[in-house]
Amino acid sequence: MNISIVGTGYVGLVSGACFAEMGIDVTCVDIDEKKIGRLLSGEVPIYEPGLDDLVRRNVEAGRLHFTTDLSSCLDQVEVVFSAVGTPPDEDGSADLRYVLEVARTFGRNINKYTILVTKSTVPVGTSKKVKAVIQEELDKRGVQIPFEVASNPEFLKEGAAIKDFMSPDRIVVGTESERAQRLLSRLYRPFLVNNFRIYFMDIPSAEMTKYAANAMLATRISFMNDIANLCDEVGADIDMVRKGIGTDARIGNKFLYAGCGYGGSCFPKDVRALARTGREYGSPMRIIEAVEAVNERQKEIVVRKLAAELGDLRGRTVALWGLAFKPETDDMREAPALVAIDRLTRAGAAVRVYDPAAMDECRRRVGDAVVYCSDMYEAVVDADALVLLTEWKQFRLPSWTVIRKVMANPLVIDGRNIYDKAELVAEGFTYKAIGK
Repeated sequence: MNISIVGTGYVGLVSGACFAEMGIDVTCVDIDEKKIGRLLSGEVPIYEPGLDDLVRRNVEAGRLHFTTDLSSCLDQVEVVFSAVGTPPDEDGSADLRYVLEVARTFGRNINKYTILVTKSTVPVGTSKKVKAVIQEELDKRGVQIPFEVASNPEFLKEGAAIKDFMSPDRIVVGTESERAQRLLSRLYRPFLVNNFRIYFMDIPSAEMTKYAANAMLATRISFMNDIANLCDEVGADIDMVRKGIGTDARIGNKFLYAGCGYGGSCFPKDVRALARTGREYGSPMRIIEAVEAVNERQKEIVVRKLAAELGDLRGRTVALWGLAFKPETDDMREAPALVAIDRLTRAGAAVRVYDPAAMDECRRRVGDAVVYCSDMYEAVVDADALVLLTEWKQFRLPSWTVIRKVMANPLVIDGRNIYDKAELVAEGFTYKAIGK
């Protein structure tokens, strides 16, 4: 089976490599010539555990190809996946220019029945626009070529994307015909041999499912952060509260951890886009709007805690452990670290940073605004405070004795609640967490 995937970003490249691993012939397409050049030379432009080996193995096996020209492979493929970016506009809506450009190229060049499947996260109703654009291009050509559109939203977690794709808990597909269902069932069957978990539905429902899933998870995070902030005021412990409610089968224990806010490429963008869609249709999403507001405020909580302990931050030195929005990725999109760096530098503090994977990305985003350290211990030298923002495994059991000796002031702000307060207090630290 031959397919093409347009877009070699996170979703597109992971999807292409995983499809190829199952024996499917995959051509990945991107208009970025530099990115395609890097891929052709064996360099993977994104950080994801295991992806380098997966790409290299399938390129060597002749199952994974890269090109800048979608039209060159359309005659050989049965399915085209659109996995291009949908960045947020200033009003929070998803920017569909790249999605619609893929549809135009598709309509200008197909010569046989082909399915265009949208993998990008797009607002409800986007597939209608995609279908109209394709038909417009076919009309310009004066041809009648059968085609279909489908929606297949992706639910990959950065840092565990390959496992998620190879062993999905479910696959959601929105289609309009049994023919498309059969073809996409055949494509995905190798991933679901032991437990066939593919859910076919109408296209608007599939489009909404992705937004609803991410909004629900984001809601749980913001809810727990709101509860944690109240715990700080009343003297309760958010970890005890989490255990107390997580054992309720109606609630469960997933996504109940308080912290310094969520980030990444999905939750912030999708929450805003869903709120925007609600406003467009005259159905305001009051809960969703509150979820975003809570999260934006939560990203500032570590700086508020610093100020409460240190007073004026001017001239203070603050060490930040963790820059990526979560462990096992170099992605800093909407990361709490960006807010912390901005607020601290504006307050006149000197900021020293370390992250196992996101140092280059931080340099690209903030330049020389911070001091980049070679390891976690260098970052805390002469620091007035240490702030944990990303719970990388290597940060979990540091040598507190060493850290206490080199810090100017023994203050730790735990933005992810991973440390034992009693242990740090015994080592002579002042320890502040979220909600306890």
